[in-house]
Amino acid sequence: MQSAGKALQELLASSQRRGCLTAGVYESAKLMNVDPDIVAFCVLAADEDDEGDIALQIHFTLIQAFCCENDIDIVRVNDIPKLAAIVGANEESGEPRDLHCILITNPNEDAWKDPALDKLSLFCEESRNVNDWVPNITLPE
Repeated sequence: MQSAGKALQELLASSQRRGCLTAGVYESAKLMNVDPDIVAFCVLAADEDDEGDIALQIHFTLIQAFCCENDIDIVRVNDIPKLAAIVGANEESGEPRDLHCILITNPNEDAWKDPALDKLSLFCEESRNVNDWVPNITLPE
């Protein structure tokens, strides 16, 4: 579990540097609708405060279904402040981002091979083998 958290941290940081990261529920939904084939990985994040947000939970259910249908690996994270520390504020406006959904995109499969993505894909596959379809990952301190 800890190695999956470290791999996710590395993947988010490298994706941010490469410009292959889309943050936000609505931004992610738009991207998945337009070109689902470029989505390589999905992270859903919620804190305890978000558990009662019915609209967010409905969005999560729809995103999970879409990811499963399109063979996109997906994980959950329960610590939005740690995510924010990794991916930071919106580069354009400096405003805090909506980090409830983060997509890692890979427009050209041969152009970018990230070992952290490979580790996370294996982690997700192993989780699915024990019927854990959206595993939780704990980010390292």
